[in-house]
Amino acid sequence: MDPIVATFLAATAVSFAVIFVAELGDKSQLMALTFATRYRALPVLIGITAATAVVHAVSVGVGYLLGAALPTFWINLVAAVAFVGFGLWTLRGDELTADEEDKAARSSGSAVLAASVAFFLAELGDKTMLATITLATQYQGWGGVVGVWLGSTVGMVIADGLAIVVGRMLGKKLPEKAIRIGAAVLFFVFGVWLAVEAFLTR
Repeated sequence: MDPIVATFLAATAVSFAVIFVAELGDKSQLMALTFATRYRALPVLIGITAATAVVHAVSVGVGYLLGAALPTFWINLVAAVAFVGFGLWTLRGDELTADEEDKAARSSGSAVLAASVAFFLAELGDKTMLATITLATQYQGWGGVVGVWLGSTVGMVIADGLAIVVGRMLGKKLPEKAIRIGAAVLFFVFGVWLAVEAFLTR
């Protein structure tokens, strides 16, 4: 298989899995549920997709530049620490602030525009953005850049879409604690794996 294609497939699969997990119980997922109580699901998902595509494109660019500038050992070690941090962040939980909830509930105008703006602002500095930057340091070259962007964007949109569907079906009674713990454990596993890889390839 062509190395670029192989990198693209690996980057897409790993990024999809990591960002899907990162989005579980995240504040932007809660925001998706809030928007879905006011608007139809499809326009909300279109807005989420547009905002996510832009934010993750910027994140991948930042991660790519960092990955190209730093030695592999330190990239892997910092990424390992970052994933353990994401795990702790996930265990702590994430909630919408009163202001964010109010904006989602009282947005006027186009559902696509309202969701796009709200999600763009919510994602800046959020753990899914930071996780995408971290992933982009691991996969260099065009295959890696496009794979991380595509996988992270699709992972987030599907996680938010599932939250909307399942939340409506169950009346928002989701097992938040179990989801949070499971997601945190996966982050810890990724962190340990990257730490081991850093020292093995040193």
